[in-house]
Formats: sequence, C-alpha cells, structure tokens
Amino acid sequence: MRTRLNDFGPFEDATLTNDWTMAHSLLSVPMNLGVLDPRDAIEAALVAHRDDDAPLASVEGFVRQIAGWRDYVWHLYWWFGDDYGASENALGAHERIPRWWRELDASRVEAACLGTAIEGLHDHGWLHHIQRLMVLGNWALQRGYDPVHLTEWFTDVFVDGTDWVMPANIIGMSQHADGGMVATKPYASGGRYIDRMSDHCGGCRYDPTKRLGEDACPFTAGYWAFLARTEPALRDNNRMARPLQQMRQLADLDEVVAQEARRGSP
Repeated sequence: MRTRLNDFGPFEDATLTNDWTMAHSLLSVPMNLGVLDPRDAIEAALVAHRDDDAPLASVEGFVRQIAGWRDYVWHLYWWFGDDYGASENALGAHERIPRWWRELDASRVEAACLGTAIEGLHDHGWLHHIQRLMVLGNWALQRGYDPVHLTEWFTDVFVDGTDWVMPANIIGMSQHADGGMVATKPYASGGRYIDRMSDHCGGCRYDPTKRLGEDACPFTAGYWAFLARTEPALRDNNRMARPLQQMRQLADLDEVVAQEARRGSP
C-alpha cells in the first residue's frame, strides 16, 4: 500500500523491459496459496483511499482485480465443475508446446516482448497479467498450442498457479478453447498493441507495423495467420466480423500464412 498502490492505476496494463513488477503487488501468490485473505488486501486499499493515501483509479483497479476478476474465476471453477479444462478445444489447436518454451529458454527468442516474458518467468516464476495474456497467451493462441497442455504448463511454472485459477484464465479467457463460456471472443492482437502498451518494440529486431518480410513482427503476422486458421470456427461470432472482414481483404494473406508456417523460434 505504501510503495506501489499509487502507481497501480496508470500503469496497471503496461509492461516494461527492465521493471518486472512495475506497480503490481505480487499478492496473487499468498492469496492463491491460501495464506492471505483477499478481504484483508481489499480493506487495506479502501482504508488507503479513505485516508487520502491512494487515488481512486489505483484503488478501483486493485480491488477490481481481486473482488472482480479473481472472485469471478473462483466462482467459475465451482460452476463449471472439475471436468472443465480437461478437453475443451473449440479452435482446434493441437500444436505441441516447443522445447524452448517448456525449458523457459529466452536465449532462443529474438522478439523482445516474448524474450522478456520468458526470461522473467524463468527468473521469478511470476509475470503480471499483460505479459501472461497479451504476450504468452497471445503467442500460444496464434501458434495453436494445445490448450489443455498449455493450462498444465501455466499451472506448473507460475508460483501462483493452482488448479482452480488456471482453467478459466487459460482455457476460457486466453485461448477461447471453451467456445465462449468465459469470454465472448479470442484475446488475440498484433504487435501494434504490444508496442502501445510497452517499451519492447523500440529495441526489437521486428517491426510491429510489418506482417511480411525478414523484420515482420511474429505477433502482427501471427495475428492474421491465426484468423485464417480459425475462420471456420469464428465466422459466426459477431465480435469477430470486422477482423475477419479485414483479413479477407489482405492481398498478401497467403504469403503471410506461409511465412508463419515456416517461422521457427521467434
């Protein structure tokens, strides 16, 4: 509350190469492992706001993460039951998780955002939600990693990973493998979003504005290749109508898909 809460609001959804915690509390670890009552953390934030020690935007964001999303996921776990996450694969993703991903080997990665995330996970066993969702999750979604195996991987490598936390977050929110039970559309984006939310792209060998060529961003190109692969499953999703329409208008779509099929380590 004293050192991080003030900055949480404006920087909640940002990520920096040389600041692995930013303004995040890291309290998901003791809360998920059952040694900190989430209500105590919420009350402390509310007291800080009442005492004018923290701005509303920061307190609202912090409380929403706990009493909003975290509590929502907790109830989804009980509502869906133990079988949820065991076989869901609405987008037909069957690729094996590669060795460099399983071994958290950042030396194999040239993309700055992905390399930073893999290295941070190797060093700390923890990443904040933008890196989990918009870097690791986005990459796995675009590349079609098997969602059940991916959920097991997230549960194993994150220090706050528990059996009730990861299925709804990975199967549902991140990979859209449940076909919309948790989220209304896949959480996919190109490199421009990562550029807007981070400082990674300025020093990266890949250009987030390019989808074709030696310096084509694997997230930008991967986004269009993902849409091409999953169009049959997504064409009836109203929220995906515009992205799919844009994809069909790309003159170089076949080249982009072929390029991403050939791409090895990013």
